[in-house]
Amino acid sequence: MPVPVFIGDEASAAGYRLAGLEVRVPRDEELRAALRQACDEAPLVLISAALAQRLPAAELDACLAGVTPPVVIVPDVRAGAAVPDLATRLRAQLGVLE
Repeated sequence: MPVPVFIGDEASAAGYRLAGLEVRVPRDEELRAALRQACDEAPLVLISAALAQRLPAAELDACLAGVTPPVVIVPDVRAGAAVPDLATRLRAQLGVLE
């Protein structure tokens, strides 16, 4: 049975590994391939905010907009990068910004 995948730094990955997720700690040049592979194999993909910021915006948006698997940006254990505001993002995509 496939398990969710976490993609992020080693410190955060340790906690997700203890929770039973498969973890991947890719180098910058491996990040895009790791995300594509996780999206092909996992029922859920969690990616740290810091690594999400290193992806091309179009590629990240395509992953987040996909239905299967759900891709979620999660905070880093060190809180070095901000998690995007989901409500604002949804309003922008739906065209109902205030």
